[in-house]
Amino acid sequence: MTTTLEETTDVCPACGARCADGDRFCEDCGASLTGEITPAAVPDRCQLDLGTLAAVTDRGKRHAHNEDAMALRVLDGTRILVVCDGVSSSEHAADAAQRAATTAADRLAAELGAGLGAEAATILAIGAAAEAVAALGDRGELTPSCTIVTAAVTATAVTVGSIGDSRAYWLTTDLAATPPRRLSIDDSVASGLVDLGVDEVTAMSMPHAHTLTAWLGADAEGVEPHLRTFVPDGPGAVLLCSDGLWNYYPDAAALTALALPSALTDPRAVAHQLADLALAAGGGDNITVAVAPFPALSRNDRS
Repeated sequence: MTTTLEETTDVCPACGARCADGDRFCEDCGASLTGEITPAAVPDRCQLDLGTLAAVTDRGKRHAHNEDAMALRVLDGTRILVVCDGVSSSEHAADAAQRAATTAADRLAAELGAGLGAEAATILAIGAAAEAVAALGDRGELTPSCTIVTAAVTATAVTVGSIGDSRAYWLTTDLAATPPRRLSIDDSVASGLVDLGVDEVTAMSMPHAHTLTAWLGADAEGVEPHLRTFVPDGPGAVLLCSDGLWNYYPDAAALTALALPSALTDPRAVAHQLADLALAAGGGDNITVAVAPFPALSRNDRS
């Protein structure tokens, strides 16, 4: 038997965006269009501060609620950062992101604590996150889903894993060191166009540029994380973020100019500063920023 969704509204009650007949969720902000009760709202901004690393997540200006999630862990000198971005067109996107972030951080800490190498531990951690999100169920086009980016920062290296389009960056102002750069690879239509030779600015301006080509969810099959281990040759900072920040500041050099040198001594303040800048630039999406100075701060370094 074939069923059709009843017409709800042609305007989102949360952000005012135009919506097609039959839509259950606003594609711009993720708000329900069916009158269903949504989970209780969380504060517009939350932070995690572990001293040697910190993270901030903000609802932004247009979304009815925050569907990003973050997790931080510190383990015997290794610092773990995880940022996830719920896919707003899916059901329970916030739950998907939170489950993924917590599961990945816990598994990564457990595997590293057991002596496994960072890349192998990252594969297992993202795999566990994928299973946790898939357990929310397959609901067709509404299947709960999210992106993920992780970083394991040791005294000598940074190992990054990702699926989707949440990003990791290396930021530095040391002229003798490896220049600022993006450490992650997007799974998106735009990224595929760049691989085909289209310049990035043009690719990002094309229709459906942000459409994901890989994600975590019950409907994601055979997805493998991108992995990269980067060995810094000077001081700097590792930055993880959702597209709520990098939509406005995609370039690593620009992010470096905004974040350094403050990120070397006060990651919490810089995470808040970058979230504020994304809000000032438009705040069109949820914003999550996680920062870890490299090398790690000592107790006396924190301002």
